[in-house]
Amino acid sequence: MADVSATNDDFSAAEAMYGEYRDIEQQMASPDVLANPAKLKSLGRRYSELGRVVSRYEKYQAAQADLDDMREIINAGGEDAELFKDELPALEQRAIEAAEDLRDALIPRDPDDSRDVILEVKAGEGGEESALFAADLLRMYERFAEQKGWATQILSATTTELGGYKDVQLAIKSKSVPENPEDGVWAQMKWEAGVHRVQRVPVTESQGRIHTSAAGVLVFAEVDDPGEIEINDNDLRIDVFRSSGPGGQSVNTTDSAVRITHLPTGITVSMQDEKSQIKNRESAMRVLRARLRQKQLEEQAAAEAEQRRSQVRTVDRSERVRTYNFPENRISDHRTGYKAYNLDAVLNGELQPVIESLQHMDENERLEAAAAQANK
Repeated sequence: MADVSATNDDFSAAEAMYGEYRDIEQQMASPDVLANPAKLKSLGRRYSELGRVVSRYEKYQAAQADLDDMREIINAGGEDAELFKDELPALEQRAIEAAEDLRDALIPRDPDDSRDVILEVKAGEGGEESALFAADLLRMYERFAEQKGWATQILSATTTELGGYKDVQLAIKSKSVPENPEDGVWAQMKWEAGVHRVQRVPVTESQGRIHTSAAGVLVFAEVDDPGEIEINDNDLRIDVFRSSGPGGQSVNTTDSAVRITHLPTGITVSMQDEKSQIKNRESAMRVLRARLRQKQLEEQAAAEAEQRRSQVRTVDRSERVRTYNFPENRISDHRTGYKAYNLDAVLNGELQPVIESLQHMDENERLEAAAAQANK
């Protein structure tokens, strides 16, 4: 007979989440929330996050109810008991599996998984070759986003004469809240943070020698509601200046470029791509809020070493996370050991298998941590 002890868990946390799920469902139908896109998006993200647990909780409850009913029939004896007792082991196994699925769903996950992101690519040492590689990474992310049905917007970019990027900021936005948070933009893109190394013959190399250069990628979860991050206007220094392109070429003749400095942290954001000073300021504030929120999370992670372990790892900007070897058409991720000889396809947006290897690593680590906690 199956061991049914596993179905006797205290799932009070799931019950509380079920209640929150139904409450959010009601809130999302209210006229006040429907008239507030930021609030609706925030609630939708939490609703999606809770949905993963709620669906498993309902399956668990149904399996447990069927098992209880069957036991009651068998315990009552008689002709019905003899007729149904052979079905008991299958119902017990179904209840055990439902409990295990629910237990896995209750393992803490990154609450930001459903958020949109702002991604920055910065050329490193290597001059023009590094800037060209930064452009390759940008195209890879844009094509990957296109495959996922996400929208992209370049917020700011500093280009080079050969078409590379000294730095570029890209907003990536899902067109709807994903049903599964693991399909969210942050859930997929957070793994890109770190140093990306390239090995190839640069276009500027006349001797055909392979060079190694690198570009850095930073990823920030975007703030839906400006009220999430408190920013005192007195803490901001806002400078306006004339936009300029590569080599100092004038982009326009008005002081439309904006530089915002957050004085307490020293974080500075500059925007000049739009001809409107107002639009440049709005874009700069979007990036500033995302950076400040990320800084808060990093400080929290440093204080709570066992929490958000995967996020601590991904925001370690000094970590060399991936190598792109052009002569061998090879891509290698140094965190998981993933290796494939389809670099051309990956740079064309086929990034999903690489990301899934990182998600699987994170899933295994969380399961191991939960098991270790349960055995204490």
